[in-house]
Amino acid sequence: MDTQADLFRRLEQLNAIGAALSHERDINRLLENILDAAKSITRADGGTLYRQTADGRALRFEIVRTDSLGIRMGGTSGKPIDFPDVPLAQENGEPNNAMIAAYAAINDKTVNIADAYDEAGFDFTGTRTFDARTGYRSKSFLTVPMKNHENEIIGVLQLLNATDPASGAVVPFSQADQSLAESLASQAAIALTNRMLISQLEALFESFIKLINLAIDEKSPYTGGHCQRVPELTMLIAEAVNATAAGPLADFRMSGKDRYELKIAGLLHDCGKVTTPVHVVDKATKLQTIFDRIQLVDTRFEVAKRDAEIDTLRKTLALREKRDAAAEAVLWAGYWQQVQALDDDRAFVRKTNTGGEFMSEADQQRIRAIGQQRKWRNTDGVEAEFLSADEIDNLTIRAGTLTPKERETINYHIVATIKMLEQLPWPKHLTHVPEYAGGHHERMDGKGYPKGLTRDQMSVQARMMGIADIFEALTARDRPYKPGMKLSQAMNIMGKFAEGGHIDQDLFDVFVREKVYLKYAEKFLDAQQIDGVDETKIPGYRPAAD
Repeated sequence: MDTQADLFRRLEQLNAIGAALSHERDINRLLENILDAAKSITRADGGTLYRQTADGRALRFEIVRTDSLGIRMGGTSGKPIDFPDVPLAQENGEPNNAMIAAYAAINDKTVNIADAYDEAGFDFTGTRTFDARTGYRSKSFLTVPMKNHENEIIGVLQLLNATDPASGAVVPFSQADQSLAESLASQAAIALTNRMLISQLEALFESFIKLINLAIDEKSPYTGGHCQRVPELTMLIAEAVNATAAGPLADFRMSGKDRYELKIAGLLHDCGKVTTPVHVVDKATKLQTIFDRIQLVDTRFEVAKRDAEIDTLRKTLALREKRDAAAEAVLWAGYWQQVQALDDDRAFVRKTNTGGEFMSEADQQRIRAIGQQRKWRNTDGVEAEFLSADEIDNLTIRAGTLTPKERETINYHIVATIKMLEQLPWPKHLTHVPEYAGGHHERMDGKGYPKGLTRDQMSVQARMMGIADIFEALTARDRPYKPGMKLSQAMNIMGKFAEGGHIDQDLFDVFVREKVYLKYAEKFLDAQQIDGVDETKIPGYRPAAD
């Protein structure tokens, strides 16, 4: 019999449980907490928590516990539940009132049974089979429907074998037990519904983010993978730093909310690229715009060779009356010299157009000479310079394929990202997303963009994203202007960046020491890219002190 003091204690426990449930973010842990709390407050030895399936036709086992048998299934236990769902209707369409959990859900009614073996109204065949197999004695049952704020059944809470606190004997669930369980089920249903609604909103939000990344991917196949890989690498770095117990980053810790915030920032870090023209993003060669203009230059070379041949033929014909074989030979020798010179210049222009190597001043001057000193007769029959001023500007780019103006266009994507993200009404747990996402092109020495921030003006998370963004770009194998680097080459460049104040030195040390680079490589790089990395030879790397 429940004493007033005991009942008061359990009411206080119920209030504390309700507050705790409202703070739990993980649905699996929330379900476990609901069942564990119900068992504790009613002194039940076991219990099961069911949730209604998405189609509303059955109850699915979510959590199963029996303390005296050491049974822990579902949730975070790591042991899946392979029991079949409990249908809410029979094959003929009639309500499945024979199953106690289904009955409670169908009729929105709590069922309190003193002894299952004496109960004639329900089918306990499965229970008896379980008891025969385990030696257990299932006796008292308390089955409570769980309803959400719209008065819809979302699940069932079933408790098994209430125990007397003094003797430990199995006893029926009291009326107080039933009232407390019903109250808890009501609070739990609200907490679970709220968590599910939040999860659905988060899933919807992430779907919108993926939609933006898909739009970028559809614009350019060269950037879509980047939008997916950088967040994953960022989280690998974050987890490595979070686990660090020594050094300057030993105090850095992330909660579940912190992880989610960083994940969202990673997914959105390049959302501004939706504003970047495709022909700039995809510029694989120096002369590429909507198409690669090297084809036009090729045509001019062919026209120049044709003109040289025509000129030689005309001069040859002029010699026909004199029949001067020696003079003709001199003419044709001159023609072939012109053809060779044209072919040499064309090969040089084509090689230069790829932008794969750093361009010397001598090579730049040769392009200018070809463009300005060579002539060709255009479609109007007018003699013109071989290369336009714009073509010369593009072909003399020192490194890569982008002109300074095009590079500014590319760089503007981070400004656009910040503008876009700062327009959103972020909830409290996501307020740092614009700062994290908008800082991945800043440098520790203040020479980055768009704000020129220094290391001390940046969060650790933004600095992590900067490392992830650079390393992914170096090793990516889907860029139009370069093949993916080998791991050793990329790590050598990263080390020089750390030395030069481009990336964070402390984070880079963790990146190397915890072999984050290798974990990422094994998942995303081609096998031929993963060569041996001698960490002792990585510039700027500082191994942990023994």
